[in-house]
Amino acid sequence: MYRVGMGVACFMVSAAVALAQDAGHHSGKPGLWEVTSTMTWQKSPVPPGSPGGPPGAGTHTTSVCLTQEMVDAGALLPQSRGQCRLENKVVKPGSVTADYVCTGRMKGKGLLQATYPDLEHSTGTLHFEGTFETGGQARPVEWTTVSNSVLKSAQCPSNPPAPAPATPKAP
Repeated sequence: MYRVGMGVACFMVSAAVALAQDAGHHSGKPGLWEVTSTMTWQKSPVPPGSPGGPPGAGTHTTSVCLTQEMVDAGALLPQSRGQCRLENKVVKPGSVTADYVCTGRMKGKGLLQATYPDLEHSTGTLHFEGTFETGGQARPVEWTTVSNSVLKSAQCPSNPPAPAPATPKAP
């Protein structure tokens, strides 16, 4: 299954946490984060929304509950999951850029740009270009996700939403 939409949403929250850690802050703030991501496909290997295909374009909102332990351990950091990782990360006060490199069935490189005015808000863009292996062929893939993350509450609900995968994973 091609999981890009939810993974990218969590990816952007993870980027905010990574930014906070890399910028010398003790950690990002734990709690309930609301992530709104807008995804567009420039090139899709199969029709978006088709069975087994990538999610359709559009805006999706999800909630992610981060405990202090998750934040401190970096459990949601994108470079620790799947066959995609961050490389060439450049952290400056209030922003980060990095290459997003995938080497599995989805191969290619993207550019992550994220800003965070404080530890309760972040915005980011991830533009990816490469190929995706389907039906024994490498087909072009290109997508862009723009996300806004806001800490909604310092407390998670008693039945917190399960965290989504941190990165898009090739099937």
